[in-house]
Amino acid sequence: MTYETGIEVFFIESNRIIRKATVVRRSGDFYILRFDEGGGIQLREGRIFPTKEQAEATLPGEKVQKKANSPYDYWH
Repeated sequence: MTYETGIEVFFIESNRIIRKATVVRRSGDFYILRFDEGGGIQLREGRIFPTKEQAEATLPGEKVQKKANSPYDYWH
């Protein structure tokens, strides 16, 4: 999906935080985004989402903790 300049988009930061930004410029497959509180970031198109709900849908779920295997578990 191509995003136009000035549109608000969402992206996932640190694999857990959804942040809102505004598209400033597009260069190839990269977009330069500006945060409302200042600062910015350059991301590939695949890391940007048009809505917060779509970004939330791609967040990793709860990890199921495996039981630690002990060498003694194999001697039953």
